[in-house]
Amino acid sequence: QVQLVESGGGLVQPGGSLSLSCAVSRNIFDFNDVGWYRQAPGKQRDLVASINVGGNTDYADSVKGRFTIYRDNVRNTVTLQMNTLKPEDTDIYYCYARILRSSKWGPGTQVTVSS
Repeated sequence: QVQLVESGGGLVQPGGSLSLSCAVSRNIFDFNDVGWYRQAPGKQRDLVASINVGGNTDYADSVKGRFTIYRDNVRNTVTLQMNTLKPEDTDIYYCYARILRSSKWGPGTQVTVSS
C-alpha cells in the first residue's frame, strides 16, 4: 500500500516563502507523475504543479514563476518550493502520485498566507 505524507505547511506573511515536502513510500519512478493539488473548502481540487517520470514539469498559470517542483529520486520525495506567496495561495495542499488512471493522495497540509 502506497503512503504519501506531506510536511512543511504553516502560516506565512504575504511575500514570504514555504517549502512543502511529500515522502512517498515507494520508488518515485514507479509513477507516471507526482505533484501537488490544492483545495479550498467547498471548491474543487486544482492542480498546482506536477513532474512526470521524464522530469517534465507543469504548473498552474497562477503559480508560474513563483513555485518550483522538484523530486529527490534517492529519498523518494517531491518538494514544492513556494515563493512570493499571496493570500490567494491559502489552501490545503495535497500531494499525489499517479499510475495510469489511479492516484494516491496524502492527507493534506494547510498553507495560510496572511499578515
